[in-house]
Amino acid sequence: MYMALKHSHMLFATLSILLLVVRFGLSFTSSTLLQSKFLKIVPHVIDTLLLLSAVWLMMTLSQYPFSTPWLTEKVIGVAAYIASGYMALKGRTTALRVIAFLGAIGWLALVVRLAITKTPVLFG
Repeated sequence: MYMALKHSHMLFATLSILLLVVRFGLSFTSSTLLQSKFLKIVPHVIDTLLLLSAVWLMMTLSQYPFSTPWLTEKVIGVAAYIASGYMALKGRTTALRVIAFLGAIGWLALVVRLAITKTPVLFG
């Protein structure tokens, strides 16, 4: 059961990242695809499933933010990734959106590193 949950979480994370990259790319071409019902609803569904699988994994492993340093860092990294991703998609200027997108990728790299190594960087 644990492995299925872990792999589901990784799948939802991959889909979430892929959708951010696709939506960011489409925003530069002013594509009408951004207005499609699919791209307005599916990212929220995927992100909700990602969050639910994360909570379920925490409960299964009995590891919680603020008591497990690497997980605390991961939650902070995810929050920063979400904020940066939002700015990458909704920022007022192209420069701001590009910088925010690069920031989101940087936070994502930290989150992935923490998920793999379970070694905190900021609180270590």
